[in-house]
Amino acid sequence: MRSPDGVDLALHAEGPPDAPAVLAVHGYPDDHTVWAGVVPLLADEFRVVTYDVRGAGASGAPPDRAGYRIERLVADLLAVADEVSPGLPVHLLAHDWGSVQAWQAVAEHPDRFATFTSISGPSLAHLARFRGRGRLRQLAKSWYIGFFQLPKLPELAWRMGVMGRAVARREGVPRPAQRDGINGLELYRANMTGVRGDGRTTVPTQVLAPTRDRYLTRELLASAARFAPDLRFREIASGHWLPRERPDVVARCVREHIAATSDSRESPTSDARVGRRRWAGKVVLVTGAASGIGKAVAEGFERRGATVVTVDRAPGCTFQVDVTDVAAMERLAEEVCAGTGVPDVVVNNAGIAVSGPFLAHSAQDWQDIVDVNLVGVVHGCRIFGARMAERGEGGHLVNVASAAAFTPTSFLPAYSATKAAVLMLSECLRADLASENIGVTALCPGFLPTNIAGSARFVGVDDPAAEQRRTDRLLKRRPYRLEKVADAVVRAVERNRPVQLVTAEARLARVTPPPILRRIAALARP
Repeated sequence: MRSPDGVDLALHAEGPPDAPAVLAVHGYPDDHTVWAGVVPLLADEFRVVTYDVRGAGASGAPPDRAGYRIERLVADLLAVADEVSPGLPVHLLAHDWGSVQAWQAVAEHPDRFATFTSISGPSLAHLARFRGRGRLRQLAKSWYIGFFQLPKLPELAWRMGVMGRAVARREGVPRPAQRDGINGLELYRANMTGVRGDGRTTVPTQVLAPTRDRYLTRELLASAARFAPDLRFREIASGHWLPRERPDVVARCVREHIAATSDSRESPTSDARVGRRRWAGKVVLVTGAASGIGKAVAEGFERRGATVVTVDRAPGCTFQVDVTDVAAMERLAEEVCAGTGVPDVVVNNAGIAVSGPFLAHSAQDWQDIVDVNLVGVVHGCRIFGARMAERGEGGHLVNVASAAAFTPTSFLPAYSATKAAVLMLSECLRADLASENIGVTALCPGFLPTNIAGSARFVGVDDPAAEQRRTDRLLKRRPYRLEKVADAVVRAVERNRPVQLVTAEARLARVTPPPILRRIAALARP
Protein backbone atom coordinates (compact mmCIF):
# COMPACT_ATOMS: atom_id res chain seq x y z
CA MET A 1 0.00 0.00 0.00
CA ARG A 2 0.98 3.64 -0.36
CA SER A 3 1.55 5.95 2.58
CA PRO A 4 -0.17 9.35 2.62
CA ASP A 5 3.02 10.97 1.24
CA GLY A 6 3.62 8.33 -1.42
CA VAL A 7 6.04 5.86 0.19
CA ASP A 8 5.37 2.19 -0.59
CA LEU A 9 4.68 0.13 2.56
CA ALA A 10 4.92 -3.68 2.58
CA LEU A 11 2.07 -5.24 4.58
CA HIS A 12 1.81 -8.82 5.85
CA ALA A 13 -1.29 -10.38 7.41
CA GLU A 14 -2.23 -13.70 8.99
CA GLY A 15 -5.41 -14.91 10.68
CA PRO A 16 -9.14 -14.73 9.93
CA PRO A 17 -9.94 -11.67 7.77
CA ASP A 18 -13.01 -10.82 9.84
CA ALA A 19 -11.32 -11.19 13.25
CA PRO A 20 -10.31 -8.22 15.46
CA ALA A 21 -7.04 -6.77 14.19
CA VAL A 22 -3.73 -6.74 16.03
CA LEU A 23 -1.30 -4.33 14.38
CA ALA A 24 2.37 -4.98 15.24
CA VAL A 25 5.01 -2.30 14.57
CA HIS A 26 8.72 -3.16 14.60
CA GLY A 27 11.63 -1.06 15.80
CA TYR A 28 15.21 -0.27 14.74
CA PRO A 29 17.16 -1.87 13.08
CA ASP A 30 14.50 -4.53 12.41
CA ASP A 31 11.82 -5.30 9.88
CA HIS A 32 8.46 -7.05 10.26
CA THR A 33 10.16 -10.43 10.84
CA VAL A 34 10.88 -9.45 14.45
CA TRP A 35 7.27 -10.60 15.04
CA ALA A 36 7.73 -13.97 13.28
CA GLY A 37 7.39 -15.94 16.52
CA VAL A 38 4.50 -13.90 17.89
CA VAL A 39 2.22 -13.82 14.83
CA PRO A 40 1.27 -17.52 14.69
CA LEU A 41 0.52 -17.51 18.43
CA LEU A 42 -2.13 -14.83 17.93
CA ALA A 43 -3.40 -15.60 14.43
CA ASP A 44 -5.91 -18.23 15.59
CA GLU A 45 -8.05 -15.52 17.20
CA PHE A 46 -6.92 -12.25 15.62
CA ARG A 47 -6.11 -10.79 12.22
CA VAL A 48 -2.42 -10.07 12.87
CA VAL A 49 -0.91 -7.43 10.61
CA THR A 50 2.74 -6.44 10.43
CA TYR A 51 4.44 -4.04 8.04
CA ASP A 52 7.91 -2.82 7.22
CA VAL A 53 8.14 0.80 8.32
CA ARG A 54 9.42 3.33 5.83
CA GLY A 55 13.08 2.75 5.03
CA ALA A 56 13.07 -0.85 6.30
CA GLY A 57 12.55 -4.28 4.80
CA ALA A 58 10.55 -4.33 1.56
CA SER A 59 9.09 -0.85 2.09
CA GLY A 60 10.28 2.21 0.24
CA ALA A 61 12.36 4.98 1.75
CA PRO A 62 11.55 8.71 1.80
CA PRO A 63 13.85 10.99 -0.21
CA ASP A 64 15.11 13.06 2.71
CA ARG A 65 15.42 13.22 6.50
CA ALA A 66 12.12 15.05 6.91
CA GLY A 67 10.41 11.90 5.70
CA TYR A 68 11.39 10.17 8.93
CA ARG A 69 9.75 12.70 11.21
CA ILE A 70 7.44 11.25 13.85
CA GLU A 71 4.35 12.76 12.20
CA ARG A 72 5.10 10.85 8.97
CA LEU A 73 5.57 7.62 10.92
CA VAL A 74 2.26 8.17 12.74
CA ALA A 75 0.51 8.90 9.44
CA ASP A 76 1.80 5.58 8.08
CA LEU A 77 0.59 3.71 11.16
CA LEU A 78 -2.88 5.24 10.93
CA ALA A 79 -3.08 4.50 7.21
CA VAL A 80 -2.21 0.84 7.82
CA ALA A 81 -4.80 0.67 10.62
CA ASP A 82 -7.46 2.08 8.24
CA GLU A 83 -6.44 -0.39 5.55
CA VAL A 84 -6.69 -3.50 7.74
CA SER A 85 -9.55 -2.47 10.03
CA PRO A 86 -11.69 0.23 8.41
CA GLY A 87 -14.05 1.79 10.90
CA LEU A 88 -12.94 -0.35 13.85
CA PRO A 89 -10.15 0.35 16.37
CA VAL A 90 -7.16 -2.01 16.29
CA HIS A 91 -5.13 -3.58 19.06
CA LEU A 92 -1.67 -2.03 18.81
CA LEU A 93 1.55 -3.92 19.62
CA ALA A 94 4.92 -2.22 19.21
CA HIS A 95 8.62 -2.65 19.99
CA ASP A 96 11.49 -0.17 20.27
CA TRP A 97 11.07 2.62 17.67
CA GLY A 98 7.75 1.08 16.79
CA SER A 99 6.66 1.90 20.33
CA VAL A 100 8.00 5.44 20.04
CA GLN A 101 5.74 6.18 17.09
CA ALA A 102 2.89 4.12 18.58
CA TRP A 103 2.89 6.22 21.77
CA GLN A 104 2.52 9.33 19.62
CA ALA A 105 -0.35 7.70 17.72
CA VAL A 106 -2.32 6.60 20.81
CA ALA A 107 -1.81 10.03 22.38
CA GLU A 108 -3.08 11.95 19.35
CA HIS A 109 -5.68 9.49 18.03
CA PRO A 110 -6.95 7.39 20.96
CA ASP A 111 -10.22 6.54 19.21
CA ARG A 112 -8.33 4.50 16.60
CA PHE A 113 -6.97 1.97 19.09
CA ALA A 114 -8.68 -0.55 21.37
CA THR A 115 -5.56 -1.45 23.38
CA PHE A 116 -1.83 -0.75 23.27
CA THR A 117 1.05 -3.01 24.30
CA SER A 118 4.43 -1.26 24.35
CA ILE A 119 7.75 -3.13 24.52
CA SER A 120 11.04 -1.31 25.18
CA GLY A 121 10.02 1.99 23.68
CA PRO A 122 9.15 5.24 25.47
CA SER A 123 7.25 8.14 24.03
CA LEU A 124 9.44 11.05 23.02
CA ALA A 125 7.38 13.09 25.49
CA HIS A 126 8.16 10.58 28.25
CA LEU A 127 11.84 10.74 27.42
CA ALA A 128 11.90 14.54 27.43
CA ARG A 129 10.18 14.70 30.81
CA PHE A 130 12.04 11.87 32.51
CA ARG A 131 13.70 13.07 35.71
CA GLY A 132 14.88 11.75 39.03
CA ARG A 133 15.98 8.25 39.91
CA GLY A 134 17.56 6.34 37.06
CA ARG A 135 18.14 9.35 34.82
CA LEU A 136 21.95 9.14 34.87
CA ARG A 137 21.83 5.40 34.28
CA GLN A 138 19.50 5.96 31.35
CA LEU A 139 21.83 8.56 29.88
CA ALA A 140 24.67 6.05 30.09
CA LYS A 141 22.56 3.40 28.36
CA SER A 142 21.60 5.87 25.61
CA TRP A 143 25.20 6.54 24.49
CA TYR A 144 24.42 5.33 20.96
CA ILE A 145 21.99 8.21 20.35
CA GLY A 146 24.91 10.64 20.45
CA PHE A 147 26.95 8.40 18.17
CA PHE A 148 24.10 8.27 15.64
CA GLN A 149 24.12 12.08 15.38
CA LEU A 150 27.66 12.09 14.00
CA PRO A 151 28.03 12.63 10.26
CA LYS A 152 29.11 9.67 8.08
CA LEU A 153 30.75 7.61 10.84
CA PRO A 154 27.61 5.59 11.78
CA GLU A 155 26.95 4.88 8.10
CA LEU A 156 30.55 3.72 7.70
CA ALA A 157 30.17 1.39 10.69
CA TRP A 158 27.12 -0.18 9.04
CA ARG A 159 28.77 -0.50 5.62
CA MET A 160 31.84 -2.15 7.13
CA GLY A 161 29.60 -4.64 8.93
CA VAL A 162 30.71 -3.54 12.40
CA MET A 163 27.27 -2.47 13.59
CA GLY A 164 25.43 -5.48 12.20
CA ARG A 165 27.88 -7.96 13.72
CA ALA A 166 27.83 -6.14 17.06
CA VAL A 167 24.03 -6.24 17.31
CA ALA A 168 23.84 -9.91 16.29
CA ARG A 169 26.57 -11.05 18.69
CA ARG A 170 25.59 -8.85 21.60
CA GLU A 171 21.87 -9.62 21.47
CA GLY A 172 21.74 -13.06 19.89
CA VAL A 173 19.43 -11.92 17.06
CA PRO A 174 19.71 -12.26 13.27
CA ARG A 175 22.11 -9.79 11.71
CA PRO A 176 20.17 -6.68 10.65
CA ALA A 177 20.17 -5.61 7.03
CA GLN A 178 22.69 -2.91 6.18
CA ARG A 179 20.03 -0.83 4.37
CA ASP A 180 17.73 -0.92 7.41
CA GLY A 181 20.56 0.12 9.72
CA ILE A 182 21.62 3.06 7.58
CA ASN A 183 18.13 4.34 6.76
CA GLY A 184 17.01 4.02 10.37
CA LEU A 185 19.72 6.39 11.56
CA GLU A 186 17.48 9.17 10.28
CA LEU A 187 14.88 8.25 12.93
CA TYR A 188 17.29 9.51 15.57
CA ARG A 189 18.49 12.50 13.59
CA ALA A 190 15.01 13.70 12.66
CA ASN A 191 13.26 13.28 16.01
CA MET A 192 15.59 13.92 18.94
CA THR A 193 14.69 17.63 19.12
CA GLY A 194 11.22 19.06 19.41
CA VAL A 195 8.45 17.07 21.10
CA ARG A 196 4.80 17.24 20.07
CA GLY A 197 2.10 17.07 22.73
CA ASP A 198 2.22 15.86 26.31
CA GLY A 199 2.30 12.12 25.57
CA ARG A 200 -0.89 11.32 27.47
CA THR A 201 -3.38 8.73 26.26
CA THR A 202 -6.66 7.20 27.40
CA VAL A 203 -6.09 3.97 25.45
CA PRO A 204 -5.81 0.94 27.81
CA THR A 205 -2.06 0.43 27.87
CA GLN A 206 0.41 -2.12 29.14
CA VAL A 207 4.20 -1.83 29.15
CA LEU A 208 6.36 -4.94 28.89
CA ALA A 209 9.76 -4.14 30.39
CA PRO A 210 12.58 -6.65 29.72
CA THR A 211 14.69 -7.05 32.85
CA ARG A 212 17.96 -7.37 30.86
CA ASP A 213 17.37 -4.48 28.46
CA ARG A 214 20.76 -2.94 27.61
CA TYR A 215 19.27 0.29 26.28
CA LEU A 216 16.35 1.29 28.50
CA THR A 217 16.02 1.39 32.27
CA ARG A 218 13.10 0.08 34.25
CA GLU A 219 12.60 3.57 35.69
CA LEU A 220 12.16 5.16 32.26
CA LEU A 221 9.70 2.53 31.07
CA ALA A 222 7.74 2.67 34.35
CA SER A 223 7.50 6.46 34.07
CA ALA A 224 4.83 5.86 31.42
CA ALA A 225 2.40 5.53 34.34
CA ARG A 226 2.26 9.34 34.42
CA PHE A 227 0.91 9.39 30.87
CA ALA A 228 -1.62 6.55 30.80
CA PRO A 229 -4.27 6.06 33.50
CA ASP A 230 -4.38 2.62 35.05
CA LEU A 231 -1.28 1.54 33.14
CA ARG A 232 -0.30 -2.13 33.47
CA PHE A 233 3.47 -2.52 33.94
CA ARG A 234 4.93 -6.03 33.57
CA GLU A 235 8.57 -6.97 33.94
CA ILE A 236 9.63 -9.86 31.70
CA ALA A 237 12.80 -11.94 32.11
CA SER A 238 14.38 -11.15 28.75
CA GLY A 239 16.78 -8.95 26.86
CA HIS A 240 15.82 -5.99 24.66
CA TRP A 241 14.62 -8.18 21.77
CA LEU A 242 11.76 -9.66 23.77
CA PRO A 243 9.59 -10.47 20.70
CA ARG A 244 12.33 -12.74 19.39
CA GLU A 245 13.45 -14.17 22.74
CA ARG A 246 10.05 -14.83 24.37
CA PRO A 247 7.34 -14.70 21.69
CA ASP A 248 5.11 -16.95 23.80
CA VAL A 249 5.17 -14.46 26.68
CA VAL A 250 4.46 -11.52 24.37
CA ALA A 251 1.49 -13.31 22.81
CA ARG A 252 0.09 -14.32 26.20
CA CYS A 253 0.44 -10.80 27.59
CA VAL A 254 -1.32 -9.34 24.55
CA ARG A 255 -4.18 -11.82 24.90
CA GLU A 256 -4.53 -11.13 28.61
CA HIS A 257 -4.48 -7.38 28.10
CA ILE A 258 -7.14 -7.54 25.42
CA ALA A 259 -9.29 -9.90 27.50
CA ALA A 260 -8.90 -7.81 30.64
CA THR A 261 -9.86 -4.66 28.79
CA SER A 262 -12.83 -6.30 27.09
CA ASP A 263 -14.09 -7.78 30.34
CA SER A 264 -13.26 -4.66 32.39
CA ARG A 265 -11.39 -6.75 34.90
CA GLU A 266 -7.78 -7.71 35.54
CA SER A 267 -6.38 -11.01 34.34
CA PRO A 268 -5.40 -13.14 37.36
CA THR A 269 -1.84 -13.62 36.12
CA SER A 270 -1.24 -9.99 35.27
CA ASP A 271 1.08 -7.70 37.12
CA ALA A 272 -0.43 -5.14 39.47
CA ARG A 273 -1.59 -2.00 37.74
CA VAL A 274 0.55 1.02 38.40
CA GLY A 275 -1.25 3.51 40.61
CA ARG A 276 -2.97 0.92 42.80
CA ARG A 277 -1.63 -0.75 45.89
CA ARG A 278 1.54 -2.60 45.08
CA TRP A 279 0.13 -6.02 45.90
CA ALA A 280 -3.28 -5.65 44.27
CA GLY A 281 -3.71 -8.36 41.67
CA LYS A 282 -0.69 -10.37 42.89
CA VAL A 283 -0.97 -14.03 43.90
CA VAL A 284 0.86 -15.26 47.01
CA LEU A 285 1.00 -18.90 48.09
CA VAL A 286 2.01 -19.83 51.66
CA THR A 287 2.64 -23.34 52.96
CA GLY A 288 2.33 -24.23 56.64
CA ALA A 289 -0.26 -21.47 56.81
CA ALA A 290 -2.63 -22.92 59.43
CA SER A 291 -0.80 -21.20 62.29
CA GLY A 292 2.32 -19.36 63.38
CA ILE A 293 4.60 -17.67 60.87
CA GLY A 294 2.68 -19.01 57.88
CA LYS A 295 -0.67 -17.71 59.08
CA ALA A 296 0.80 -14.31 59.96
CA VAL A 297 2.58 -13.96 56.61
CA ALA A 298 -0.56 -14.95 54.70
CA GLU A 299 -2.57 -12.35 56.60
CA GLY A 300 0.13 -9.74 56.01
CA PHE A 301 -0.01 -10.14 52.24
CA GLU A 302 -3.80 -10.28 52.31
CA ARG A 303 -3.93 -6.95 54.19
CA ARG A 304 -1.89 -5.45 51.36
CA GLY A 305 -4.41 -6.54 48.74
CA ALA A 306 -2.81 -9.74 47.44
CA THR A 307 -4.79 -12.84 46.56
CA VAL A 308 -3.48 -15.37 49.07
CA VAL A 309 -3.57 -19.15 48.68
CA THR A 310 -2.95 -20.97 51.97
CA VAL A 311 -1.67 -24.54 52.19
CA ASP A 312 -1.27 -26.88 55.15
CA ARG A 313 -1.62 -30.56 55.89
CA ALA A 314 -3.98 -29.56 58.71
CA PRO A 315 -7.53 -28.48 57.78
CA GLY A 316 -8.60 -24.86 57.64
CA CYS A 317 -6.58 -23.59 54.68
CA THR A 318 -7.42 -23.14 51.01
CA PHE A 319 -5.75 -26.48 50.23
CA GLN A 320 -4.97 -29.40 52.52
CA VAL A 321 -1.69 -30.78 51.16
CA ASP A 322 1.37 -32.51 52.62
CA VAL A 323 4.42 -30.74 51.17
CA THR A 324 6.42 -33.98 51.25
CA ASP A 325 4.04 -35.57 48.73
CA VAL A 326 5.45 -34.56 45.35
CA ALA A 327 2.42 -35.77 43.39
CA ALA A 328 0.10 -33.78 45.65
CA MET A 329 2.31 -30.70 45.23
CA GLU A 330 2.19 -31.07 41.44
CA ARG A 331 -1.60 -31.29 41.57
CA LEU A 332 -1.67 -28.24 43.84
CA ALA A 333 0.38 -26.25 41.35
CA GLU A 334 -1.83 -27.27 38.44
CA GLU A 335 -5.00 -26.28 40.28
CA VAL A 336 -3.65 -22.98 41.64
CA CYS A 337 -2.09 -21.87 38.34
CA ALA A 338 -5.20 -22.77 36.36
CA GLY A 339 -7.72 -21.32 38.79
CA THR A 340 -5.98 -18.37 40.45
CA GLY A 341 -2.84 -17.75 38.44
CA VAL A 342 0.86 -18.46 38.68
CA PRO A 343 1.94 -17.22 42.12
CA ASP A 344 4.05 -14.08 42.19
CA VAL A 345 5.37 -15.12 45.61
CA VAL A 346 5.69 -18.57 47.17
CA VAL A 347 6.49 -18.79 50.88
CA ASN A 348 7.82 -22.24 51.75
CA ASN A 349 7.13 -22.19 55.47
CA ALA A 350 5.98 -25.70 56.41
CA GLY A 351 8.33 -27.22 58.97
CA ILE A 352 8.66 -29.49 62.00
CA ALA A 353 11.15 -29.82 64.84
CA VAL A 354 12.87 -32.69 66.62
CA SER A 355 14.64 -31.79 69.87
CA GLY A 356 17.20 -33.82 71.76
CA PRO A 357 20.84 -34.96 71.60
CA PHE A 358 22.15 -36.31 68.30
CA LEU A 359 22.57 -39.92 69.47
CA ALA A 360 18.94 -40.03 70.57
CA HIS A 361 17.69 -39.18 67.07
CA SER A 362 16.48 -42.26 65.22
CA ALA A 363 16.78 -42.83 61.49
CA GLN A 364 13.06 -42.12 61.21
CA ASP A 365 13.45 -38.83 63.09
CA TRP A 366 16.01 -37.76 60.49
CA GLN A 367 13.91 -38.96 57.59
CA ASP A 368 10.81 -37.14 58.80
CA ILE A 369 12.49 -33.80 59.44
CA VAL A 370 14.51 -33.85 56.21
CA ASP A 371 11.37 -34.68 54.23
CA VAL A 372 9.40 -31.74 55.63
CA ASN A 373 12.00 -29.06 56.30
CA LEU A 374 14.22 -29.58 53.26
CA VAL A 375 12.55 -31.76 50.64
CA GLY A 376 9.23 -29.92 51.12
CA VAL A 377 11.02 -26.64 50.39
CA VAL A 378 12.69 -28.20 47.36
CA HIS A 379 9.29 -29.29 46.03
CA GLY A 380 7.86 -25.79 46.47
CA CYS A 381 10.83 -24.10 44.81
CA ARG A 382 11.11 -26.57 41.95
CA ILE A 383 7.44 -26.94 41.10
CA PHE A 384 6.40 -23.30 41.42
CA GLY A 385 9.74 -21.88 40.31
CA ALA A 386 9.38 -23.73 37.00
CA ARG A 387 5.98 -22.16 36.44
CA MET A 388 7.28 -18.70 37.30
CA ALA A 389 10.09 -19.14 34.76
CA GLU A 390 7.68 -20.40 32.11
CA ARG A 391 5.38 -17.42 32.66
CA GLY A 392 8.37 -15.13 32.13
CA GLU A 393 7.29 -12.39 34.53
CA GLY A 394 9.61 -13.27 37.39
CA GLY A 395 8.50 -13.88 40.96
CA HIS A 396 9.90 -14.48 44.42
CA LEU A 397 10.54 -17.51 46.60
CA VAL A 398 10.72 -17.12 50.38
CA ASN A 399 12.19 -20.12 52.16
CA VAL A 400 11.77 -20.18 55.91
CA ALA A 401 15.08 -21.21 57.46
CA SER A 402 16.02 -20.18 61.01
CA ALA A 403 18.72 -18.56 63.09
CA ALA A 404 19.47 -22.22 63.91
CA ALA A 405 20.92 -22.42 60.38
CA PHE A 406 24.05 -20.62 61.58
CA THR A 407 23.80 -21.20 65.36
CA PRO A 408 25.09 -24.60 66.52
CA THR A 409 23.21 -26.24 69.38
CA SER A 410 23.48 -29.53 71.26
CA PHE A 411 19.74 -30.15 71.27
CA LEU A 412 18.56 -29.35 67.70
CA PRO A 413 21.07 -31.12 65.43
CA ALA A 414 18.56 -32.33 62.84
CA TYR A 415 16.52 -29.13 62.87
CA SER A 416 19.63 -26.95 62.55
CA ALA A 417 21.04 -29.11 59.76
CA THR A 418 17.87 -28.89 57.69
CA LYS A 419 17.58 -25.13 58.21
CA ALA A 420 21.24 -24.67 57.23
CA ALA A 421 20.47 -26.65 54.09
CA VAL A 422 17.49 -24.39 53.35
CA LEU A 423 19.71 -21.32 53.77
CA MET A 424 22.32 -22.67 51.35
CA LEU A 425 19.64 -23.89 48.94
CA SER A 426 18.23 -20.36 48.89
CA GLU A 427 21.65 -18.88 48.17
CA CYS A 428 22.16 -21.32 45.30
CA LEU A 429 18.71 -20.68 43.84
CA ARG A 430 19.19 -16.94 44.10
CA ALA A 431 22.18 -17.20 41.76
CA ASP A 432 20.58 -19.80 39.50
CA LEU A 433 17.20 -18.10 39.03
CA ALA A 434 18.39 -14.49 38.77
CA SER A 435 18.33 -14.66 34.97
CA GLU A 436 14.62 -15.52 35.18
CA ASN A 437 14.01 -12.45 37.38
CA ILE A 438 13.03 -14.74 40.26
CA GLY A 439 14.24 -13.48 43.62
CA VAL A 440 14.95 -15.80 46.53
CA THR A 441 14.99 -14.91 50.23
CA ALA A 442 15.92 -17.07 53.21
CA LEU A 443 13.95 -16.01 56.30
CA CYS A 444 15.97 -16.61 59.47
CA PRO A 445 13.97 -15.91 62.64
CA GLY A 446 15.08 -16.54 66.20
CA PHE A 447 12.72 -17.61 68.98
CA LEU A 448 9.10 -16.77 68.20
CA PRO A 449 5.77 -17.41 69.98
CA THR A 450 4.54 -20.08 67.54
CA ASN A 451 3.19 -23.62 67.92
CA ILE A 452 6.35 -25.33 66.70
CA ALA A 453 7.33 -26.58 70.16
CA GLY A 454 3.81 -27.85 70.81
CA SER A 455 4.04 -30.05 67.72
CA ALA A 456 7.73 -30.93 68.11
CA ARG A 457 9.10 -34.38 68.85
CA PHE A 458 11.32 -34.58 71.96
CA VAL A 459 13.81 -37.45 72.13
CA GLY A 460 16.41 -38.52 74.68
CA VAL A 461 14.54 -37.07 77.66
CA ASP A 462 12.78 -38.80 80.56
CA ASP A 463 9.38 -37.17 80.04
CA PRO A 464 8.91 -35.98 76.43
CA ALA A 465 5.39 -34.67 77.05
CA ALA A 466 6.47 -32.56 80.03
CA GLU A 467 9.47 -31.20 78.09
CA GLN A 468 7.19 -30.32 75.19
CA ARG A 469 4.78 -28.40 77.45
CA ARG A 470 7.62 -26.56 79.17
CA THR A 471 9.24 -25.50 75.91
CA ASP A 472 5.92 -24.49 74.39
CA ARG A 473 5.09 -22.25 77.37
CA LEU A 474 8.57 -20.72 77.26
CA LEU A 475 8.35 -19.81 73.58
CA LYS A 476 4.85 -18.38 73.86
CA ARG A 477 5.97 -16.00 76.59
CA ARG A 478 8.18 -14.26 74.05
CA PRO A 479 6.65 -10.78 73.57
CA TYR A 480 7.13 -10.64 69.81
CA ARG A 481 4.18 -9.99 67.51
CA LEU A 482 4.08 -12.27 64.48
CA GLU A 483 2.74 -9.35 62.44
CA LYS A 484 6.30 -7.99 62.59
CA VAL A 485 7.52 -11.17 60.92
CA ALA A 486 4.95 -10.71 58.17
CA ASP A 487 6.06 -7.10 57.67
CA ALA A 488 9.67 -8.25 57.45
CA VAL A 489 8.81 -10.85 54.81
CA VAL A 490 6.94 -8.31 52.68
CA ARG A 491 9.87 -5.87 52.89
CA ALA A 492 12.32 -8.64 52.01
CA VAL A 493 10.34 -9.47 48.87
CA GLU A 494 9.89 -5.85 47.84
CA ARG A 495 13.61 -5.16 48.29
CA ASN A 496 14.73 -8.56 47.02
CA ARG A 497 16.85 -9.32 50.08
CA PRO A 498 18.87 -12.56 50.07
CA VAL A 499 18.53 -13.11 53.82
CA GLN A 500 15.98 -11.61 56.19
CA LEU A 501 16.85 -11.84 59.87
CA VAL A 502 14.10 -11.58 62.45
CA THR A 503 14.61 -10.97 66.23
CA ALA A 504 17.63 -9.60 68.05
CA GLU A 505 19.17 -13.00 68.80
CA ALA A 506 19.14 -13.90 65.11
CA ARG A 507 21.01 -10.72 64.23
CA LEU A 508 23.48 -11.25 67.07
CA ALA A 509 24.16 -14.87 66.12
CA ARG A 510 24.72 -13.88 62.48
CA VAL A 511 27.67 -11.65 63.40
CA THR A 512 29.11 -13.73 66.26
CA PRO A 513 32.32 -15.64 65.34
CA PRO A 514 31.66 -19.40 64.93
CA PRO A 515 34.19 -20.47 67.63
CA ILE A 516 32.24 -18.51 70.20
CA LEU A 517 28.94 -20.01 69.03
CA ARG A 518 30.42 -23.51 69.25
CA ARG A 519 31.69 -22.84 72.77
CA ILE A 520 28.26 -21.62 73.86
CA ALA A 521 26.65 -24.70 72.33
CA ALA A 522 29.01 -26.98 74.27
CA LEU A 523 28.32 -25.18 77.53
CA ALA A 524 24.57 -25.39 76.96
CA ARG A 525 24.60 -29.17 76.49
CA PRO A 526 21.89 -30.76 78.67
